[in-house]
Amino acid sequence: MRRTKIVCTIGPASSSAAELDRLVTAGLDVARLNFSHGTHEEHAEVIERIRAGEAGWGHPIAILQDLQGPKIRFGTFGPGGGGRVDLEAGRPFTLCARPVVGTVEQASITHPEYLKDLRAGDEIWM
Repeated sequence: MRRTKIVCTIGPASSSAAELDRLVTAGLDVARLNFSHGTHEEHAEVIERIRAGEAGWGHPIAILQDLQGPKIRFGTFGPGGGGRVDLEAGRPFTLCARPVVGTVEQASITHPEYLKDLRAGDEIWM
């Protein structure tokens, strides 16, 4: 008995009934749906396709829903908010809880509540 499960991410190129059949025949045990992409309606259609195919496959297929977490983004940069700035490695940079127009010195973020977990001098990859 095989104990290892084969997980396949199902996307537009692999969500047709024919492709799902091919994946299950090749050993798919778990269908992963990435909720960072696609709509809930599209994912529901894929789940329906999988459930409909289970009778022919002779066994259930597990569904793994990879839920989208919060997207942490910067606020706007430059005059009018459509600009960009080039940051320099090692140069101090401040993340602000209040909305500010971003510069090479500071910027606001979409989830300021996360700032409480940071301390001055922490290294952040952007």
